[in-house]
Amino acid sequence: MYEVLTSTLIESIAEHKNVDPSDLDIVIADYVDLAAVEKLGRRDNSTWRLQFELPDHSVAVHSDGRILVDDQIQQNWKSD
Repeated sequence: MYEVLTSTLIESIAEHKNVDPSDLDIVIADYVDLAAVEKLGRRDNSTWRLQFELPDHSVAVHSDGRILVDDQIQQNWKSD
């Protein structure tokens, strides 16, 4: 089962592509280690940025909660 960050990441990519997450034509785990993403997301005491490439898209996840796909903010994975 995905944790908050990875599920929000997948939702963000699907939203950007205007599809349901279950209809994504790529497997995100083929491009980034989702367990490592979750581990990074639990690092509350540091500032970080993770960027990776998907076919035709660039994705960036920031420690402040922003998820950007092709430089457009999609969602915030941190709860308020």
